[in-house]
Amino acid sequence: MAPDEIVLDLNVGKIPVRFSADSTRARNNRAEGDVFGEMRQRDPEFGAILPLEDVARAIGIDAREIASKWPIQVVSTGLSYAIVPFRNLHTLAELEFSFAQAAEFLESAGTRFFYFLCPERRKDSIEVRARMFFYGGEDPATGSAAGCTAAWMVRRGFAKPDERVMIEQGIEMRRPSRIFVRASLEGTRVHNVRVGGYTAEVVRGELCLP
Repeated sequence: MAPDEIVLDLNVGKIPVRFSADSTRARNNRAEGDVFGEMRQRDPEFGAILPLEDVARAIGIDAREIASKWPIQVVSTGLSYAIVPFRNLHTLAELEFSFAQAAEFLESAGTRFFYFLCPERRKDSIEVRARMFFYGGEDPATGSAAGCTAAWMVRRGFAKPDERVMIEQGIEMRRPSRIFVRASLEGTRVHNVRVGGYTAEVVRGELCLP
């Protein structure tokens, strides 16, 4: 029998991951037995708020394409990201980002990566599209950045405490992913950051040792 919880021993500490069968997903014409895994990340650390004009210059876009009603902020739940909210989805989808161009700015900001996102609140839910570029290309799913985003949304009042938000990433590179995030709030303290998703078996094999 598979365990309900495992603990990952990572550089940032021990990270628990819980697994549960999702009957709601099964009722929605998806396969029976789908399992949802959710990790609890470290409590967030909120870093510098970055000047919009400087960030736009480092990215190589018009500053008006960044949503000025939310701050661009460095957030870490173990690995730090500069969270950059875009005004519209088209700009995010068409973005051509040069990591080399922005590397010096990121270093001066005290982080290594941008996490670009376009959040939109609909009537009963929040929809977020995101992209993350690293040294060698683009990442289809970035759990560490998704946790930072959950903390950022709750801290800024865009998401309610413990509201589950779906982040779609990897669309532009044709490797779509869905990451589900939420975070708790007590007073001004954001904590209990959770990041999850559904498992999908992609390969199976056997290892024979001499």
